[in-house]
Amino acid sequence: MDEQPLLNVSSDNNLGQVEIAPEVIEVIAGIAATEVDGLYAMRGNFATGVVERFGKKAHSKGVKVELTENGVLIDLFVILNYGTSIPQTAQKLQTNIRQTLKNMTALEIDEINVHVVGIQMETKESDEQKED
Repeated sequence: MDEQPLLNVSSDNNLGQVEIAPEVIEVIAGIAATEVDGLYAMRGNFATGVVERFGKKAHSKGVKVELTENGVLIDLFVILNYGTSIPQTAQKLQTNIRQTLKNMTALEIDEINVHVVGIQMETKESDEQKED
């Protein structure tokens, strides 16, 4: 298991250092993404599926954070609702995540890449099951 370095965010070393783990950035970005209209779900992997079956919410599901020499790179893997504008929803995701991370961590994010991996289709069968 490769260890990702901590991100040093403090500029004043007189009081000590403030470091943020990439997992914290993933969780903040995942929560900020769920606030955007048009998003159906975030794509996870097998491990997040198992964790959610046991009742624990995986907030970092569908978010990958990479620390590079140029800065912080975020990849989102999302499933959108049918009928929503993909470019507008992707722009809202990028804006909301960038603003939330700026407010909470004072980090400037270099890139937020949105990968649309699916579209959720509404069917009459699922609507009828909800009414029953």
